[in-house]
Amino acid sequence: MAASGVETPEAPQPKTSRWKKKKPVYRTVSQICPPPRRPLAIADLRPGMENERLGVLRDSMLQNPLILKAELGKPRERSSALPGINFNYGLYIHGLDGGVPEAIGHWNVLKQQPTSPQAMTRDFIAMNRGAVKAGLVTAKEHFLYRQLNDIRRSDQDERRYKKDQSSVPPDITYGIRARPSTPFFDLMQHKYQQLWIQEQKAAQKAIKKEKKNKVTLGRFYETRTCQLRKYKPPVKLDPLWHMPHFQKVNRHLDTFPSEKARQRAYKSHYEEFSVRQGTLRMGNYTHP
Repeated sequence: MAASGVETPEAPQPKTSRWKKKKPVYRTVSQICPPPRRPLAIADLRPGMENERLGVLRDSMLQNPLILKAELGKPRERSSALPGINFNYGLYIHGLDGGVPEAIGHWNVLKQQPTSPQAMTRDFIAMNRGAVKAGLVTAKEHFLYRQLNDIRRSDQDERRYKKDQSSVPPDITYGIRARPSTPFFDLMQHKYQQLWIQEQKAAQKAIKKEKKNKVTLGRFYETRTCQLRKYKPPVKLDPLWHMPHFQKVNRHLDTFPSEKARQRAYKSHYEEFSVRQGTLRMGNYTHP
């Protein structure tokens, strides 16, 4: 408010930005990749450190990796001293080629070194063949023959030992073939079961057709043994004994439904007379 009593609007203040841009922090190479720590010395020891010792201290005690302890929260100290700043690590190769001018000016050609003559191997096959042709048999005679006739063979001439290389097609692929994938759809549809059933049906049809088309070459001759096996000895039917005054009396009980059934039952019973036990042949069979 002004002195005259009239209100005047205040001047607008500049708006401050809420988020301030931080200045980028630049780090040196030594901060990103610090150099390896130098060996610990006696002057670096402070009270409370892990490597603090009592008594006489020597620098060799801090260079022994078996005695040196790692500080809490710090990497292990190196017990070996590193060379100075001017030391170059790696292998230094002295330039002996002369650089580009030397290469353009002339060309150094390496001279071929003379190879040492190699002794040729002895041909024992030829020497043994010659000894046998000469009529030598014993080992001593063979030894003397090799001393007098020392035959050598060239290692380059190995035609007798080389095998003819088989012609291999150019598009051949070496190795083991990959196993084909499992046919899950065929397994789920029981395809192999259906194929097996079809094969069994085809095999049964083939067997039936073979039996049907089989031609009998001739009738087999029946020997006496075969005839005796088929022969049924006749059984003499003895009439049952009846009392004289009951011979003309008819039966009062008939368990057969008809006369034909009665005759058929008696006929089968008479046929089994020869193999049944008992007086009336009503018992068990005699054969096992």
